[in-house]
Amino acid sequence: MRWLPGKKGERKLTMAVLLVVMLGIFTAVAAFERQPRSSPMPLEAEAPGAMLPLNGWRILVDAGHGGYDGGARARDSGVWEKEINLAVARQVEKALVARGAEVFMTRAGDEDLCTDNRPANKTMKREDMENRVAIAVEGKVDMVLSIHMNEYRSRSESGPQVFYRQGSDSGRLLAGAMQEALIIHLQPKKQRAALAGDYFILQLEVPSVLIECGFISNPAEEKLLLSPAYQEKLGQAVAEGVESYAVLAQGAT
Repeated sequence: MRWLPGKKGERKLTMAVLLVVMLGIFTAVAAFERQPRSSPMPLEAEAPGAMLPLNGWRILVDAGHGGYDGGARARDSGVWEKEINLAVARQVEKALVARGAEVFMTRAGDEDLCTDNRPANKTMKREDMENRVAIAVEGKVDMVLSIHMNEYRSRSESGPQVFYRQGSDSGRLLAGAMQEALIIHLQPKKQRAALAGDYFILQLEVPSVLIECGFISNPAEEKLLLSPAYQEKLGQAVAEGVESYAVLAQGAT
C-alpha cells in the first residue's frame, strides 16, 4: 500500500526537510571556515604614470653636420659622417624617450640649418651652428648631446671620446658619466678619458657634451659604427650616461 499523508502530515514533513537542508548548509560553511586559505592575489595598480628616471628632463640631441656639410668620410665604405650621426642620434632619442625624457632634435633628415638670407659676412657653417644653439635656447632644454664620428690619418686610432666646455663643472660631470657609460657598454679596445674641448655647440650654460662615438677611419670600428645593432647599443649607452649624470646631479644639489 502507498501512504498518502493528510495536510497536517505534509507540513511536518516539509519542516523536517527544511531543518535537514539548513543543518547541511551550516555544516558546509563551518567546514569551509576551518580550511586554510591563501591570501588573495593583489590587483595590479593602474599607475597613472610610472616615474621614469628621466621624467621632466628636456634634452636636445644634435646630429652633427648635415645637408651641404657631410663631415668626415668613412675610409672603406665612403659613407659620410652626417649619415651615421643621424642614425645614432635617432637611437639616442629613442632610448631617452623610453626613460621619460622630452627630446628635441636639431635635424630629422639630411639637412643643414642654413637660410638663404644670411648676412654676407657670416659663413654657412657659422649660421648652421648658431641655429643649433638657438634651438637649445628656445626649447629651454636642460642638456645638449651633440653626436659625431671621429676621424684621423692613422687608421689604428679607435674608441669613443666625450668633450665638454672648459670651466663648466656640470659639463665635466656629464662628460665623465657619459665616458664611463660608453666604456662599460661598448667595451672599446682603447679606453679614452673625457676632455675639455672648444666646440661652438658647447658654449651653452646648460650641461653640454660632444660625443665622438668612434673612428670611421679605423676599419674595424667603421664596420661597427655602420651596424644598426651597434648604433642601438650606442643609443642605450648614451642614455645610460645621461641617467647616471641625473643621479649625480641630484645628489650634488
